[in-house]
Amino acid sequence: MCTLINKKLINHSCSLLIILFIAGCYQAHAQDRAKDSLQALLQKSAKDSGRVNILLSLNKELMSSDPARAIGYANDAKKLAAEIGYPRGVAYGYKGIGLVNLMQGKYIESLENFDRSLAIFDSLGDKPGQANILNNQATVYFNQADDEKALELYLKALQIAEQTTDSVRISTLLLNIGAIYSHKTATQPKALDYLFQARAISRSLSDREIIATVNVNIGEIYLIRNNVDSALVYFRESLREYNGSENTPYALNNIGKAYQKKKEFDNAINYHTQAYNFAKKIDAPIDLAQSLLGLGDSYMEKKEPVTAILYYRQADSIARTISPANEELKYAYTGLALAYATLKDYENAYKYQTLYTSIKDSLYNIDTDRKLSSLQFTFDIQKKQAQVDLLTKDKLVQGLQLKRQKTAKNILLVGLGIGLIFASVLYRNYRNKIRINKILDSQKAQIEGLLLNILPAEVAQELQDTGHATPRYYEFASVLFTDFKSFSKLADELSPQQVVSELNECFYAFDQIVEKYNIEKIKTIGDSYMCAGGIPTEDPGHVFNIIKAAIEMQEFIKERNHNRQLKGLPPWDIRIGVHTGPLVAGVVGKSKYAYDIWGSTVNIASRMESNGEPGKVNISHATYELIKDRYACTYRGKISAKNIGDVDMYFVEREVKA
Repeated sequence: MCTLINKKLINHSCSLLIILFIAGCYQAHAQDRAKDSLQALLQKSAKDSGRVNILLSLNKELMSSDPARAIGYANDAKKLAAEIGYPRGVAYGYKGIGLVNLMQGKYIESLENFDRSLAIFDSLGDKPGQANILNNQATVYFNQADDEKALELYLKALQIAEQTTDSVRISTLLLNIGAIYSHKTATQPKALDYLFQARAISRSLSDREIIATVNVNIGEIYLIRNNVDSALVYFRESLREYNGSENTPYALNNIGKAYQKKKEFDNAINYHTQAYNFAKKIDAPIDLAQSLLGLGDSYMEKKEPVTAILYYRQADSIARTISPANEELKYAYTGLALAYATLKDYENAYKYQTLYTSIKDSLYNIDTDRKLSSLQFTFDIQKKQAQVDLLTKDKLVQGLQLKRQKTAKNILLVGLGIGLIFASVLYRNYRNKIRINKILDSQKAQIEGLLLNILPAEVAQELQDTGHATPRYYEFASVLFTDFKSFSKLADELSPQQVVSELNECFYAFDQIVEKYNIEKIKTIGDSYMCAGGIPTEDPGHVFNIIKAAIEMQEFIKERNHNRQLKGLPPWDIRIGVHTGPLVAGVVGKSKYAYDIWGSTVNIASRMESNGEPGKVNISHATYELIKDRYACTYRGKISAKNIGDVDMYFVEREVKA
């Protein structure tokens, strides 16, 4: 999985890399120019907030190249900010020192400075500052292999960031959270939720680096789950967004892996070769090693072990220059052992199997050291806090001894004994209450989760509060129907499992789209999909949202059909119909709840779909009158609707006015 640092992608390796929200990356000569310029400004500046900001900028410039001077500038900024009554400057001074500590691996000192900075931002009510520091604290815990604590802080940072207008910070936090959730198979659906949220925001910002990173992460999850076609869609989009940047080989190698899973080995070899050539041009050894491993794996799958050995050996040679023990080296030895065994060269197969075992043990030891380091880190924090508590206690005791020596000491000891007894009883009761509350909360969350999967949130809440849900009349709502052309014929050519898989892929994408545009999914009926806008919460803009959703559904199907045609598969075309008008919505059923809608508006929307054409969005006159100023439409005649009369129809062509 990948995330961003300073909006700069750090690739390879499945370990998460964290966003610190510090200044952007520059080339060495650009850093020198910036530093010289800042030092010149510093000499001319007065003792005011401007000088504080220059000192903080110098701290950022020197973090990597001269940590000692960087801390000096941060201390100077903190001191001056305190003198002139500029608390925000003091907070950023502590933050600057904490970041240098973090880069040096001094995690306890880093947390101490971040805590001081956060306390000031809290007192100022500075939400961007709070989110910034919480994110950096999460980095400390992640570096200590404490995903749980890191995730807790990321979620807290996101909650605060969402109260601001900083969309870049929000999208990158969503990306980081999604990447952590992707570590475990059980939480990968949740990872996809966060990644798709990050994708929607980054696309609205046109931030190509974040878009590319989100897409490659989504693709990797789909690849792990053997949904190769979907993985390829996102890998290719990632490749387009990287657009020749230093991360291009990462996307190319992922595309190669996907084709390898599809058994299209020539395509896999082509993409791994492109990745190798690009990595060689930018001198990226990890990319080179991964490209060569991909080529070796592809040739092994092609039953060409001799050629595979050539690539594995090159990967071995490059991997040795990276570090004495790394994942690339492990995979190179695995490939070589298997290739030689295939050739019945058991001497070499045994040799590389032994090397593989050795490197695996080394990696295990590294992982063990990291976990032990995490335990030591937790212990050191607790120990430091205990020392602070002890010093405070000693001062109090000394003060009491000066006033009432023996008597005070005895009273204190008796009080401590009684306090410990009460504390023990209270703590035991407290733990029991927590355990019971956790069980109750878990059961309540499961019930609420089940209801929310089948009912809108406010309907589910009403059902929980009162035991029933009251049907509601809506004067103004939009209904959308989709239906696949010649579905019965397509289904006859596939197994039941394939039919369900194909429909699931399409309907999953539709679910993402309607959620994006705040539209309520009603149900699926065979190969038809039904949703509505403006319910259960009334929304004046629902008609535009449902048109955007309809167009995006057709674009998804168009791209999917393009990929199917490349593989010689028949297209799955859909018709989409939309109508706007009054309807009734409510819950039906007793043992199995279902949220549904009724009325002529639903019937007319269905007629719009059945009288449409594949690849088009067919709308009624009522809908046309509402959107005609923003969308170019083509009139296509009338149809007769039962109890309604003739209804004009239009095709939506394109958006002409935002």
